[in-house]
Amino acid sequence: MISVQAWSDAQKLWDFQRMGHKPRPCSVAVGLGSHDLGVADTTADLYHRGMFPLVVFTGATSRTTQERMPRGEAEHYRERAVELGVPAGAILVEPHARNTGDNICFSRAILDERRVPVSSVLLVSKPYEERRSYATARKLWPDVEWVCASTSMTLPEYVDSVGDARLVLDMMVGAQQRLMIYPRQGFMIEQEIPDGIKAAYERLRDQGFTSRLAPATSDQA
Repeated sequence: MISVQAWSDAQKLWDFQRMGHKPRPCSVAVGLGSHDLGVADTTADLYHRGMFPLVVFTGATSRTTQERMPRGEAEHYRERAVELGVPAGAILVEPHARNTGDNICFSRAILDERRVPVSSVLLVSKPYEERRSYATARKLWPDVEWVCASTSMTLPEYVDSVGDARLVLDMMVGAQQRLMIYPRQGFMIEQEIPDGIKAAYERLRDQGFTSRLAPATSDQA
């Protein structure tokens, strides 16, 4: 049973992670692999709205996705986007990334290899990882403009879509922790984190929402 206080704190983290960017046309899009096929759905919608001509779906598998997406997150995203009407020729697949840093670096390498000119990137992620993804992208590819996008959902709607409230809160706590420790390790730009957000994170952590925390010495972004 998740307490009222825990839900309130989770809502604070959810709201903080949303960057509030308005989607606009960009050179390319990068869809970050995960358990959430909603990233592919949102990417397809943005493509049909004329927001980019080319997308890189990036991601191998993780402990969360190895059974659900055995061909790799990026490949499953590609298949979903094609089902939703995105031309196969408008999609590049990067199948090796296993963390957000890899997502950015490997996607950049593919675009460089194909000599695709990039001045702006529409970065599509899970809703509760917009800020984390943005901070990583700004650090690793600082000379382009980043615009964040994700599925437009409330926290309760997202929990219902995943079907596992504890997992969602665990992942949100993990995302918030990385925002706090990874800048010191050189994986992200520094983000100003209000005291109220830090307190909400600490309460959730202390209540045991810890399965997705990274070791303080982790080298994975």
